[in-house]
Amino acid sequence: MKRARDFRKAAWADLHGKWGRMAAIVLIYMLLTAACALFAVFGVGVIASILITGPLLLGIATSVISVAVHKTVQIEMIFHGFRRFGESFVLWLLITIFTFLWSLLLVIPGIVKSYSYSMSWFILAENPEMAANAARKMSMERMRGNKWRLFCLDMSFLGWWILCILTFGILSFWIIPYHETARAEFYRTLIAENAETPDCK
Repeated sequence: MKRARDFRKAAWADLHGKWGRMAAIVLIYMLLTAACALFAVFGVGVIASILITGPLLLGIATSVISVAVHKTVQIEMIFHGFRRFGESFVLWLLITIFTFLWSLLLVIPGIVKSYSYSMSWFILAENPEMAANAARKMSMERMRGNKWRLFCLDMSFLGWWILCILTFGILSFWIIPYHETARAEFYRTLIAENAETPDCK
């Protein structure tokens, strides 16, 4: 069974020659979300944030999946989620609502559910015909028994995120692609494992 270091190693290799484009994608995402936050005081920013977050997250998922399968990555892929605006918006809305409701019970259930839904964006990115709720439910199925593995992968990036803080966030343009590509590799492993044992839940 693959461990956190295996996913990190694969992601590092995947990103060879693609760091610059992925950093640019992260920069665009940050600039757009920062602009929404800036205008939040007028209410326009809040509405804009609600409308664009889902498509942007799908764009990032599409980008890192392309990196993981060694396809060409273009900076404009950050906007690919807008081609499926309806599904990406609905998926973001469902994940936000369900995670919030579970969080009302206590913080831990909310975190657990966020891991259940964590593969939703990759699934939607790779399955253009799939509905948003179907992607969310498939993520829950794939993550059953695998949440701890993903949590360990996330925790293995703790040192990198500390370095990010020490550099006042500058390293985030490289750490985010690294982390997300490692998660994409994790997702690909789940799909492969499920294909090998289709009857296992």
